Amino acid sequence: MPATDNKTLAPQRWEALRALIRDRGVIRVEDLRRELRVSAATIRRDLDELERRGGIRRVHGGAMSVESRLDEPLFADKRSLAAREKRRIAEVAAAMVAAGDTIYLDGGSTVLELARLLRDRTNLTVVTNSLQAALELSGRGPRLIVIGGELRRLSQTLVGPLTRLVLGELHLDKAFMGTIGFALEEGLTTTDPSEAFTKQLVMRQARQVILLADSSKAGKVSFARAGSWDEVHVVVTDRQVDGAFARELAKKGPRLVRA
Repeated sequence: MPATDNKTLAPQRWEALRALIRDRGVIRVEDLRRELRVSAATIRRDLDELERRGGIRRVHGGAMSVESRLDEPLFADKRSLAAREKRRIAEVAAAMVAAGDTIYLDGGSTVLELARLLRDRTNLTVVTNSLQAALELSGRGPRLIVIGGELRRLSQTLVGPLTRLVLGELHLDKAFMGTIGFALEEGLTTTDPSEAFTKQLVMRQARQVILLADSSKAGKVSFARAGSWDEVHVVVTDRQVDGAFARELAKKGPRLVRA
């Protein structure tokens, strides 16, 4: 099909553009040109117009979505999503844990995979707000500290201002964090402000913050901001993460590791 710049098709083309960007989180101009079979100049003009209208943000060589407002699935459902990628991410994270470390395990299914890999490590101290992680480590393994707080049943975590009573007294070597979504400008986001409060508190108490998140969360934005990139030292994701997104993220500061 030959490329066309027919302006009468602009509204339909804009809708197709928005859908592609929303689905992929971040995408290159060249990929959009190939998908829609129009010129690169047309794509760039369309992206400028969509950015003006809201819903996307231009990045070097392409665009990213700011429309992806995520609802949070049930914890049991999350465990079955991208299971292989989460396991690989957890294996990379486990290799970052040194003997004698005091680490924090956040809520989330990827961090839970890490907890399972630490069950035989007796030379650690684990601090967590995750009931699922605590259950995994309750029978054997590291010294375990469970923080107090309000139970958030959806994520099976303890969250909110009461978590400050314990977290404010602790110094953490490494904090392994989960997230509902992570985007270039918005940083880490989650669906619940109380959970965001606790995540931000943890990140301030840790010498090193390591985000564990599979690539399906890249470019996605949820309701509440839970951390900025200047607070994150390492991002461990999978090899499916978009290359353009990865390059832009590296400019924000954190080291990117692809499991």
